[in-house]
Amino acid sequence: MALNQALSGLNGAQADLNVIANNIANANTTGFKGSRAEFADIYAVSGVNLSATAVGSGTRMTDVAQQFAQGDIETTGNSLDMAISGNGFFVVNTGNGYAYTRDGAFQQDANGNVVTQDGYKVQVYPYSAASGSVDTSTLTNLNLVTAQSAATPTSTATITSNLPANATAPALAFDPTNPATFNNSTTFTVYDSLGSSHQATVYYVKTGTNTWDANLYVDGQSAGTQALTFSSSGTLTTPANGIVTYNSLNYGNGANAQALSVNFSQTTQYGSAYAAGTISQNGYTAGALSSINVDNTGVVTANYSNGQSSELGQLAMANFQNLQGLTQLGSASWSASTASGTAVMGTAGSGQYGTIQSGALEESNTSDTTAQLVDMIQAQRDYQANAQVLSTDDTLASTLFSAVSR
Repeated sequence: MALNQALSGLNGAQADLNVIANNIANANTTGFKGSRAEFADIYAVSGVNLSATAVGSGTRMTDVAQQFAQGDIETTGNSLDMAISGNGFFVVNTGNGYAYTRDGAFQQDANGNVVTQDGYKVQVYPYSAASGSVDTSTLTNLNLVTAQSAATPTSTATITSNLPANATAPALAFDPTNPATFNNSTTFTVYDSLGSSHQATVYYVKTGTNTWDANLYVDGQSAGTQALTFSSSGTLTTPANGIVTYNSLNYGNGANAQALSVNFSQTTQYGSAYAAGTISQNGYTAGALSSINVDNTGVVTANYSNGQSSELGQLAMANFQNLQGLTQLGSASWSASTASGTAVMGTAGSGQYGTIQSGALEESNTSDTTAQLVDMIQAQRDYQANAQVLSTDDTLASTLFSAVSR
């Protein structure tokens, strides 16, 4: 019987060493979660009231329990690297269902999808422009190719400037090519519906006491003239709201005809020199994706070369009632099982979910191998002790056989 007991001990020590060896082998695996071997004794009683004298029958491994302790977070600087600090898993689409991972070393595939190293597509809650929030009722792939900023044509511009009250009206009729026919000018860029830029210029011509003409030209085309009237204190009185809608222009490049509204309400006429002030307009050219930003709640924002930005969605997070019941898939990912329960979905930084750190990765929680090496020494001693029991039992058996044979 001692042979069987020692054999079970050898098998148990070997299984323990296998688990420890796997932990050490994955000390540098991003998002890896170590395991520990758990054992139970084998106890068989064949008769009534014999338990006081019965001897156990050895040991057996009952479970390889996963340990989901937090791993250290290492900064990488790559915006597609993400680490979870706290509870939860990233949700990825394998093509055959969802998997859950702590490995945030994501990359972009040929179609622009953000994927894991195995090609699983990272899932987000899509952003709804209509509601101005994410739609947590559905999941979609995080895709960067479609994250392009469309051009927006300029419809309004605001000019804040000062016209000199002591200016003299030009003697000649206005001609944009002759500086002697206007007092001052200011130039700014506008964009058409295709995102092409055009040069717009407002030419100011003094016409009388407290009165001016504001002539708008775009790429040399006249968009009309608007009379500006100022009060004796230098504030604009005409037009009443300061907004002028000029004539529509057709650029002949396939873009829609464009009518610009210019807001002169902040323009003044004081005795000081002309000051162009500031000019702002609401159009911009098409923009290519230049960078990605992920905040600690998992909101993914695309930044574009035209200075615009837009939200692409919010990273989906999952957690489970029983983490030990998850089925390991490899590559630091798991799938749900009956034992783990259904995934409880949510977003980072809320409820039971941890936060997300962009530009960082979670290291293996076995990266500090000191504890693993201590466990390995203990398992080695266990193996040696059980081997010694086998040797001792063999010696006893040999002695017995020798005595019987005399």
